[in-house]
Amino acid sequence: MRLASPLLSAIPGLRHAFFTREGGVSDGVYADLNGGLGSNDDPAKIAENRRRMAAQMGVAPAHFLSVWQIHSPDAVVATGPWKNASRPRADAMVTRSEGLAISVTAADCGPILLVDPNARVIGAAHAGWKGALTGIVESTVEAMEKLGAERSGIVAAIGPLIRQHSYEVGGEFVERFIEADAENGVFFIPSTREGHAMFDLAGFIRMRLENAGVLMIDDIGVDTYSDERCYSYRRSVHRKEPDYGRHVHAIALEGE
Repeated sequence: MRLASPLLSAIPGLRHAFFTREGGVSDGVYADLNGGLGSNDDPAKIAENRRRMAAQMGVAPAHFLSVWQIHSPDAVVATGPWKNASRPRADAMVTRSEGLAISVTAADCGPILLVDPNARVIGAAHAGWKGALTGIVESTVEAMEKLGAERSGIVAAIGPLIRQHSYEVGGEFVERFIEADAENGVFFIPSTREGHAMFDLAGFIRMRLENAGVLMIDDIGVDTYSDERCYSYRRSVHRKEPDYGRHVHAIALEGE
């Protein structure tokens, strides 16, 4: 039902989960544990799936928070519960409040869970290619700093995402990254199709974390496209499915 980071698992007073699609009540293309509030799944089934995930995280459903993700570099601070209908538009959350599970959803994009164990500040970021390129990693680290975290003390874990061997992109995509920084070329290898390349999103996220001063990084190494335990936007497109489910990835501070 969920995957874990060894680095995060070793930290006392912390819960986290990279939830897979297993263990929920949704069916069809959403089977089973779809937590995507933006999907066209039955809202009652989404609510039950999220209730189950909240229980796994040790919080009430109202304290299992998500943002309205917009592929931005924006991070917000969570201090208490909010209604799903009025959730902030952003792609990362940070908090130092105990008993709040902050989460991001993804179905190929890169989820990042972060913690400074000494300052007891946590973060959750949704890093698709656009957010990663425009600064979601840096924004999340900065927001954690404002709550008392130190970059050198932050531990980060990269969850299930589409891996390089599954992530073919076009020439314009490559050009966008090279224009931003010529050194980004290291994250592309040639594809079997002319004019295309394979993109290493996980490696790019790791580089952005390291450049932001985060050096304790775990990567669980799961490929959402090829691993049937995972939802995958790209796989759903290739299968001509009408929609796709979303994973939820969450982190929470337990009360001392």
